[in-house]
Amino acid sequence: MSRVAAIDCGTNSIRLLVADVDTATGTLRDLDRRMRIVRLGQGVDRTGRLAPEALERTFEACREYAEVIARHDVPATRFVATSASRDASNRDDFVRGVVDILGVRPEVITGDEEAALSFTGATRELATHETALVVDIGGGSTEFVLGDDRVKAARSVDIGCVRLTERHLLHDGELTDPPTPDQIAAVRADIERALDEAEKTVPLRRTSTLVGLAGSVTTVGAIALGLAEYDSAAVHRSRVTFERVKDITSMLLTSTHEERAAHAVIHPGRVDVIGVGALILQTIMERTEAAEVVVSEHDILDGIAHSAAG
Repeated sequence: MSRVAAIDCGTNSIRLLVADVDTATGTLRDLDRRMRIVRLGQGVDRTGRLAPEALERTFEACREYAEVIARHDVPATRFVATSASRDASNRDDFVRGVVDILGVRPEVITGDEEAALSFTGATRELATHETALVVDIGGGSTEFVLGDDRVKAARSVDIGCVRLTERHLLHDGELTDPPTPDQIAAVRADIERALDEAEKTVPLRRTSTLVGLAGSVTTVGAIALGLAEYDSAAVHRSRVTFERVKDITSMLLTSTHEERAAHAVIHPGRVDVIGVGALILQTIMERTEAAEVVVSEHDILDGIAHSAAG
């Protein structure tokens, strides 16, 4: 049994998993799993730089995580950083800050590496030999991984709920709420172009199972279940039909901030980006002709933990 800490720092959130991993059986037992919305990717699509206030929010979360890791006496920590830090010209400021706080260097991984870790985290427990398409919808990018017992094809493309919200739904720095039909059409056009690119590498229609990961998908899953409050155990492995995803997306894109915030299952940090996240999921399901999506709470964070255990 190996005790590890895994940290996944994305465009919108930073998450920690402290777990005991049985490398013989591949099972993982959570000791502490938590998430903070820090919006590290704030403005990166426009400026190409990490904003000082976004860095400080991220470093504050790192200080909290350092205390948790020390409390559990964890010998091995792996910190993985994804889309926002890949894109930023000042990512060295981010790296130095993380090293100072946690004593571990963040690995700014490629989109392909991100995809492989997501696939491992999502499918290790499914015990299926069927071909699965794993889709990880993040804040800055979306990963597509096709495989069964192993990864057959993978591609990361630059569509995410934060990136596309900032690109198309902001006007003079203010969010159009709800978005106009023209803004929604512009978002969808970007998604379709990205799917064209992904399909050059990953045969999106060659799958028997679509597995969806990350906050946009799990939030849609929680809404579909009609939960009064978020329950990860109920959401994990739930199935949402295409028609239900389409209805939820329409509801989110025609709601105001206050109406979306009234849904207790939507994290406050996702209220302004969940509509675009749901639209990405809907468009993927249209392209893949998937009748339903299997929602997974296990994702790249679990993949990082497995990799840290060796």
